[in-house]
Amino acid sequence: MTADNGGHRRQNVVELTETLRTGGYLADRGLATALFIALELGRPLLLEGEVGVGKTELAKVLSTVLDRRLIRLQCYEGIDTYQALYEWDYARQMLHVRALAEHQIHGEDAVEGLFTAKFLLERPLLEAVRAGDQCVLLIDEIDRADDEFEAFLLELLSDFQITIPEIGTIVAKSPPIVILTSNRTRELHDALKRRCLYHWTGYPSVHQQLAIAKVRLPEVSDTLARKVVAAVNRLRNMELVKPPGIAETLDWVAALEVVGAADLDVDEARDTLGSVIKDRDDLDEVHRDFQAVVSDV
Repeated sequence: MTADNGGHRRQNVVELTETLRTGGYLADRGLATALFIALELGRPLLLEGEVGVGKTELAKVLSTVLDRRLIRLQCYEGIDTYQALYEWDYARQMLHVRALAEHQIHGEDAVEGLFTAKFLLERPLLEAVRAGDQCVLLIDEIDRADDEFEAFLLELLSDFQITIPEIGTIVAKSPPIVILTSNRTRELHDALKRRCLYHWTGYPSVHQQLAIAKVRLPEVSDTLARKVVAAVNRLRNMELVKPPGIAETLDWVAALEVVGAADLDVDEARDTLGSVIKDRDDLDEVHRDFQAVVSDV
């Protein structure tokens, strides 16, 4: 690769970083580079990482700054192809059959045309294939789905197409931007990973967290933002069931701002702890050593 090409690519990564910043998202160089490559190559991007580090938010902001529709498929245990891909509009099909019967049309003539595109109810994946490059498809928390559903996604991720037995194969005219997220509650299969570019998203540095707080909550004082970020990092170093992410950091800053706190006062911090700690056992653990969390920050 020539120096000019390398310089051009770095400049594009910088431009993408600044574009995301206009939407309130601060991406580090590694994440911005992974996203830039995914966009240039038209490949899905799989983001794995801790809970609450901004994986889902990236897709939301990307759709906003690129002026594309966000189509979100929220995965969960037991999700199947009908909830993710399509369903037949049985009510309309029955009305169609009754209308044909009234005109004394029976047999194969009555059945013909029931399983056509006009009777399909689009679910997120089919909607995204039809929308093509006019959308950002977010497949959120893919690790919550089972192995069978993960295997079902392989055709979509490889060829941006979906096969419906009654109709045939529907191919995207131009591939959508696809972002997958995983909190790594289970290991994903190699077949899915091979079809994606990959980036591990960890907790940002203290400096980055402070910058995020100032971008998302510009009215908050520097002192309050700095002390909350320091306190949250101490919480993450404790043995908590659910360590706080970036979203919880912002919630805590916002909650303190709502109650009029200009500093991380012990009493106000304790009163608003539910903004950052979301587990009963974790609350008990933090309360036992709360002074150490907020002292000298």
